[in-house]
Amino acid sequence: MNATGADPKTTLWVEHASRSLHGVASRTRPERLASELERLNSSVRKVADGRLTHHDQPGDYLALLVNCSRQARSLEGTGPAGSASLRAASAEAAERDGRSLSMVSGPGLARSAQRLRAGETTVKELTETALASARRHQAEHNAFISLYEERAMAQADTLDCEAAAGQWRGPLHGIPLAHKDCLEHAGLPMTVGSLIRDRDELASRDATVIARLEQAGAIDLGGLNLNEMVCGPTGQNPGFGDCCNAWDSSRIAGGSSSGSGVSVALGTVFGALGSDTGGSTRLPAAVNGVFGLKPTYGLVSRAGSYPRSFSLDSIGPITRSAEDCALMLQAVAGHDPNDPTSLNVPSPDYVACLDASWIGDSRIGTINLGIDCDPGIQTVLDRFLAKLEGIFGQVGSTDFPEMDACYALGDIVSKSEAATLHGDAIRRSPEKYSQAGFSRTETGLHIPAVRYLEALSLRARIVSSFLNGSMRNFDVLVCPTIPVPVPLREEADMEKPDAVFGVVSVITRLTRPFNYLGVPVLSMPVGLDVNGMPVGVQIIGRPLDEGRLLGVAHQASLHMDWPLDEGRLA
Repeated sequence: MNATGADPKTTLWVEHASRSLHGVASRTRPERLASELERLNSSVRKVADGRLTHHDQPGDYLALLVNCSRQARSLEGTGPAGSASLRAASAEAAERDGRSLSMVSGPGLARSAQRLRAGETTVKELTETALASARRHQAEHNAFISLYEERAMAQADTLDCEAAAGQWRGPLHGIPLAHKDCLEHAGLPMTVGSLIRDRDELASRDATVIARLEQAGAIDLGGLNLNEMVCGPTGQNPGFGDCCNAWDSSRIAGGSSSGSGVSVALGTVFGALGSDTGGSTRLPAAVNGVFGLKPTYGLVSRAGSYPRSFSLDSIGPITRSAEDCALMLQAVAGHDPNDPTSLNVPSPDYVACLDASWIGDSRIGTINLGIDCDPGIQTVLDRFLAKLEGIFGQVGSTDFPEMDACYALGDIVSKSEAATLHGDAIRRSPEKYSQAGFSRTETGLHIPAVRYLEALSLRARIVSSFLNGSMRNFDVLVCPTIPVPVPLREEADMEKPDAVFGVVSVITRLTRPFNYLGVPVLSMPVGLDVNGMPVGVQIIGRPLDEGRLLGVAHQASLHMDWPLDEGRLA
């Protein structure tokens, strides 16, 4: 055995296979790759051995999600497209009483939309303010890769004219947003945060989610910073510069949708889209004190988005409140024939779900994690659970014995599919990848195809086990988003030799399992850690029950005594 614990024969095989089978000049110590490969291979074998049958197929998974739609209480509020309410009555009442629905100060999306309708502001004013904020914060936080200033102002003029004529496209009419730069915009380049991309290659179409937001009347301010090739949980980007936390620029912004979390927390935009393969909307939401939703796999179209893993990726909103999150989800959710994994299921009125009477009947449990959280994180979580008990009644607890297995299963799927996507590029232009991005992608070259297919074929069976086991007596489960305080950027530097594997596992340990399951998860802020940085918790639901998650988070928000940033981010 070597220092990593890897079998020397496996190490020699990996070193040989990189060149002889894949034509790749490895940039990672072979013993480190071998150790990672043995970990993943062993974890999946333990799950698959004696469990996989000839009945199990990858296609069973999507069928299971569609069948689950019949049990999702959220769908009781299904209405025609575009029928969403503008505001929840409880939200308006809270604001009249001087209570905030957001941990960070400043008006949210829903309130700003209301002000537009009342003639208290204009789209042009909101857009000019947003652009000024983007420029003001860019040097310290580096949230944007591109600003579409002229384009945004032209959109604002058009939308103001429509509003003056009484033509409102929907609740998002005139609302400044910006999005992770992994979504196609017709006529514009998409960097995906990587130097490997050709900046002269312009998209021929809008991503479906971008087109839907434009149809809903939203303004698009620009492309937001991210970890290279949507790969990483920190916001670190050697090519375009690190994105830095909104509360403390010496700390990580979360990733890979780092700019999305930071720009929303800073108040630059009222919402942003991110993508999530192992926690990439929830992590930046958690460390920046905002809300981030990973929807049910297949609920939101991925057509026109740059993938990390076709089988795991989900696109979702990051906003300041659960109410704002409901409004954005309403605009982008729904079947899309351009995405072969898009679920053909009805979309509810998510805003109406926020105050639905059945939200109060939600059975809530906490997950017995089997690991030690940082004591300060645990204290914040316990306080939040006590608050939930006061709102919803007794909070139970449940085991999730396959949590580590789901982490490994998701990891093996992600790495295998990423290596397929990037294999040619890391052969041709390895120097254009960061060390972290290269090492994580390179691992996937050596994963046996059998392990990858076992992970896909077992998926429906494991999801059923989770729903009928861990969630049997609950509608919603709760656990921390990250089990440690928000790290310093220096501590989480993934470019240091061999550092990437440890950094990723610590930060994503509690988020990645739910990407494999594909269930909806909302991260919401609940307090501050020992350093005065935000702490997030995950609210986990059954497939296609996003309305319940948003409703539970919204009702909890009414009792949170926010904001906690003391106006520092304005």
